[in-house]
Amino acid sequence: MDLRLITQNFKLKAFELGFQNCGISKAEFLENEAPRLENWLKAHRHGEMSYMENNFDMRLDPRKLVDNAKSVVSLSFNYFPENEKSSEFKVSKYAYGRDYHKVIKKKLFLLLDWLKNEIGAVEGRAFVDSAPILEKAWAQKSGIGWLGKNDNLITKQHGSFYFLAEIIIDTELDYSSEIQTDHCGTCTKCIDACPTQAIVEPYQVDGSRCISYLTIELKNEIPSSFLGKMDNWVFGCDVCQDVCPWNRFSKPHEETDFTPKSLFTDMTTKDWIEMTEDVFDKIFEGTPVKRTKYKGIKRNVDFIRKL
Repeated sequence: MDLRLITQNFKLKAFELGFQNCGISKAEFLENEAPRLENWLKAHRHGEMSYMENNFDMRLDPRKLVDNAKSVVSLSFNYFPENEKSSEFKVSKYAYGRDYHKVIKKKLFLLLDWLKNEIGAVEGRAFVDSAPILEKAWAQKSGIGWLGKNDNLITKQHGSFYFLAEIIIDTELDYSSEIQTDHCGTCTKCIDACPTQAIVEPYQVDGSRCISYLTIELKNEIPSSFLGKMDNWVFGCDVCQDVCPWNRFSKPHEETDFTPKSLFTDMTTKDWIEMTEDVFDKIFEGTPVKRTKYKGIKRNVDFIRKL
């Protein structure tokens, strides 16, 4: 079996399915990431995301997720919209359309099936932000991009508005080279622009201060110390990506499932304020926004309006 040819065709199939980038790395223990993750957790920068404390070893070693794992396939999928939603209340671009978990997972299964048809018996699992995997570390290791000062994975060609996904398999493929160069240089735009100063130092984000955490992950009331600092975000936040110079290369996605409903794009400030639970369910059914539930969105809108 020609690993190089199989890998080349595998990547071509990934691109055919709509993925932007595809890199492959050897499944092994992420030795350099272990102390970084441990220190981040000890500093309580995960806030109330207690699940981040679980499966520590599994996050660092894909062989604990798939028996006899040999390769980690990292993929990126564009979600940059053609038109941004403009209203007083803001929603992160990734949540405009259909839930990305379902959209991308289907494509991953097709890619895995293709590999099985090409080389026979292959055991593997597909993941989209749904397992204890340090996906940014694997994407960097597989040569997709570098970790920026805002802790997002950045590429020269596409910026950072994309989802990451993985396939872990028990088969060797032709491995990619890790990107060693940091192309952020002396730029600090993301650090300077963060409304809540969540980027406490270059490459270090205090998750408990991040607006995405405050509007989605946090289940209790938003601390009053963040009054006037939410920049009108009610679900997620794109500020550190919007100001990143590399995102001038972002191009609109071509995934119809990510096209927002007119019910959402036509929402006015009055619609947000007066939204009932039934209306919320109708507008955001099948989208990532459902994750925070009506109660969470209502809390976020009311918090922003306190001033």
